Amino acid sequence: MEKVKELKEMTGAGFSECRKALVEANGDLEKAVEILKKKGIARAEKRLSREAKEGIVDAYIHIGGRIGVLVEVNCETDFVARNEEFKRFVHEIAMQIAAMAPRWIKREDVPEEIVKKEFQIYFEQSKAEGKPDHIAEKIAKGKLEKFFEENCLYEQIWVRDGKSKVEEQIKLMISKFGENIVVRRFARFEVGRE
Repeated sequence: MEKVKELKEMTGAGFSECRKALVEANGDLEKAVEILKKKGIARAEKRLSREAKEGIVDAYIHIGGRIGVLVEVNCETDFVARNEEFKRFVHEIAMQIAAMAPRWIKREDVPEEIVKKEFQIYFEQSKAEGKPDHIAEKIAKGKLEKFFEENCLYEQIWVRDGKSKVEEQIKLMISKFGENIVVRRFARFEVGRE
C-alpha cells in the first residue's frame, strides 16, 4: 500500500493504475514508473490528432538578461491553460529553449534544402576520410540524426532530467491532462546574435 502511494505521488497516475503497474513490475518501483510512462505515452499518441486552440504564451529571461525566450504552447481547453502545472511546464519549455537554442520545433519543420545540404556535407566529410559510398551514407545519416537532436526542440534531451526527450515530456503532459498539447511557436533572443 505504501509503494502504491509513493508511485502515485511520483507519477500522478490513478491509484488503481499504480497498483496494476506495481503488480506487473513485481513490486519494483522503477519498473512500475516505466510501465506507467509507456501506457501514458500510448494514450497520448491517440490525442495528438486533436486540435489545440487554447493555451498560453510564456516568457523567460535568463539571469543577466542576455537570453530571452517567448513561447506559445497550446492545449485544447482554457481549463488546462489556466492550470498551474501546465503553466510550470510551459515555463520549463521556455527554459529548455533558452538553454539548448533549438532552431525548429520538429524535424518536419526543417527546410528540405537544409536537410539535403547537411547530409551532403556529412557525406563528403566521410568520403574525404576514405570511406566507401555505402559507409559514408550510413555515417551521414547518423550525423543527420544528431543534427535533428541538436536543432529540433522535440528531439532534444530534456534538460530537467538529462535522459528523456522533450517530445516524451510533452506526451506525458498530454497523458496527464487528457488533452493534446503542442508547442506552436517560439522566439529566442540572445544579445549580440541574429
